[in-house]
Amino acid sequence: MTALKGASVFVTGGSRGIGKALVEELYVRGAGKVYATARDPRTVTHPDAVPVALEVTDPASVAAAAALAEDVTVLINNAGAAVGASFLDSPVDDVRREFETNFYGPLLLTRAFAPIIERGGGGHILNVHSVLSWLALGGSYSASKAALWSQSNSLRLELQPRGISVTGLHVGYVDTDLAAGAEGPKADPREVAALALDGIETGAHEVLADDVSRQVKAGLAGDLAALYPQLAQ
Repeated sequence: MTALKGASVFVTGGSRGIGKALVEELYVRGAGKVYATARDPRTVTHPDAVPVALEVTDPASVAAAAALAEDVTVLINNAGAAVGASFLDSPVDDVRREFETNFYGPLLLTRAFAPIIERGGGGHILNVHSVLSWLALGGSYSASKAALWSQSNSLRLELQPRGISVTGLHVGYVDTDLAAGAEGPKADPREVAALALDGIETGAHEVLADDVSRQVKAGLAGDLAALYPQLAQ
């Protein structure tokens, strides 16, 4: 379990969507300092947040951010890309771009910040996954989030002896710009942020932030046709 009151927290993609809601909720819970990143730090609007320019796919940019934030005890890997490229029809570069952002980006951040968190006496990492980590309906996006889920499971074991816990957040559509064109129920980003931070504070391995995530997770042990009805035809 990790206390957020007084903590120094680093949030990637902190200028909009879930990231913005996380920054706001962190200050509600008494965080001491919140670094909020964006490609353009001027888009970070919270008056108390520390804006940081960051390109998560660029090792030099990640290293510079880590050098700036040497007091961090909680890392939140929220930044992501949603191209949803088709494995058969889309340019392979689109597939690579999603993996660079959604898989290698969090890995670069974790490798940069794990020593900092360990030196500070331990702490926490939250990785923002998706219900599509478990449901292959989003092409390369689903595959990149599934890979991040596996990364989180591996890192949880590697980092435990170093005093660092890992929580994975799974959620379906959230009412943000990213899902503006999607149909169906959408979670409130403020509620998702609150559940995610609850997970950090209680030491949860995973947070399932909505009904669809809970339903899909429960169905993983069943026949594939239950998750993909078209296979039963």
